[in-house]
Amino acid sequence: MDAKDLLLDGFGRIPPAVHAVLGGCDHTALTARLDRGANTIAWLLWHLARVQDDHVSEVAGHEQVWTADGWARRFDLPFGDEETGYGFSAEQVGRVRASAELLGGYVDAVHERTERYLRTLTDADLDRVVDDSHDPPVTLGVRLVSVLDDDLEHAAQAAFVAGVLGRR
Repeated sequence: MDAKDLLLDGFGRIPPAVHAVLGGCDHTALTARLDRGANTIAWLLWHLARVQDDHVSEVAGHEQVWTADGWARRFDLPFGDEETGYGFSAEQVGRVRASAELLGGYVDAVHERTERYLRTLTDADLDRVVDDSHDPPVTLGVRLVSVLDDDLEHAAQAAFVAGVLGRR
């Protein structure tokens, strides 16, 4: 197994984790909070897809699925198309409202584009520096693992919130 296959396997785990959460959520659950400052399931899933879309599109050199395929218009959120949810206040988190179908569709579209890109990579590509503002500089491999880690953490957080809400 090469590095590309490991990345494909890892990124391939994100959509099933997301759909497992969405399968048990109605609109009330998607926008519920465990406390006033907590992230909602809708925000967690939107954010993980936005970060993946943003970061993978940047290193791949293509436009984000968010804008290229009209997802920004479909979501119709009250902030700029460049937003990924990073650093959002509790009030901004609460403004992310979307149906399970819309969230799942966006996650799937981002995954398809990510998978297409990953299939083009060689092991040598993963050593390419994509951000030299850090010490040490960030390679493509490190960036992709970082996105994968972040996405799986947010999917697990959404599953936790859904589990707590299901017991209430």
